[in-house]
Amino acid sequence: MTLTPAMAPLDPFLHLTRQQWESLALSTPLPLRDEEVERLKSLGDPLDLEEVDAVYRPLSALIQLHVEAAQRRHVRVTEFVKTRPEHTPFVIAVAGSVAVGKSSTARLLQVLLERWPSTPKVELVTTDGFLLPNAALEEHGLMQRKGFPESYDVGALIRFMHSIKAGICPIDVPVYDHVTYDIVPGAVQTVDWCDILIVEGLNVLQPARLSASGQLTAVSDYFDLSIYVDADSSHIRDWYIKRFIDLQSTAFANPLSYFSRYADLSETEARETALRIWSTVNEPNLLDNIKPTRSRATVILRKGHDHRMKSVHLRKG
Repeated sequence: MTLTPAMAPLDPFLHLTRQQWESLALSTPLPLRDEEVERLKSLGDPLDLEEVDAVYRPLSALIQLHVEAAQRRHVRVTEFVKTRPEHTPFVIAVAGSVAVGKSSTARLLQVLLERWPSTPKVELVTTDGFLLPNAALEEHGLMQRKGFPESYDVGALIRFMHSIKAGICPIDVPVYDHVTYDIVPGAVQTVDWCDILIVEGLNVLQPARLSASGQLTAVSDYFDLSIYVDADSSHIRDWYIKRFIDLQSTAFANPLSYFSRYADLSETEARETALRIWSTVNEPNLLDNIKPTRSRATVILRKGHDHRMKSVHLRKG
């Protein structure tokens, strides 16, 4: 049976190849330099100026269209209801798996968006700071499920997002240390007044769940635009293993590192260990929790095996 256009499944996304996306590139203020890209990219992410120009500069221009539209709508609404306009940041989510490159995406967007005259102040917060401390994870038997939705203090994260959208600032958020693999006691990141807030994390697009107070609440309720960095799970697995091996001579070599016990493994042992961690922790989290939220994103950036963007998918409307 052949589907007619009227019978074809509805698709909420506009699908663009890399070539189509590149053709949309608009000039943006102050393009980055090689050394800036090198500083911003994550370990194992082969990001360069060509990728920034082809993918991320057009993305920053698209985001600016959304920001400007939101600003105009806000002014019109406050005029209509005859209230004083109060500034609240435009909030962008960046979601995706471990090792897919979402941190590089978030950091790049922060720098690029700051170069637009209408959004000179851009803050970046990662949800790692809202992970439960290791002691609490151990107490509740969740240490092997770190990064899963239940390993976060979701209530604190939602309170933070609520305050941001209420125009309350400055706000202090906890700090996570990737060396000790734990929340730093007493340390905070102060989020001050800003035009745009970027929130980066594994599970930020999770749908609403019933809270203890009987309310259906979700972090994603507070996002104005969301980006999901996507790739085949087999590619992400390979990137994770490569990053694990690369970390042996860098972060793992630090005696204070939670993973210092892996620093002296042979390459074969390191590969086997990384594959075991991927298979028992990161892949189940990706398949069960992270990837199912992909369709909730405004923009999906789809990477190929070489870590470079091969297509972009935009939510219609």
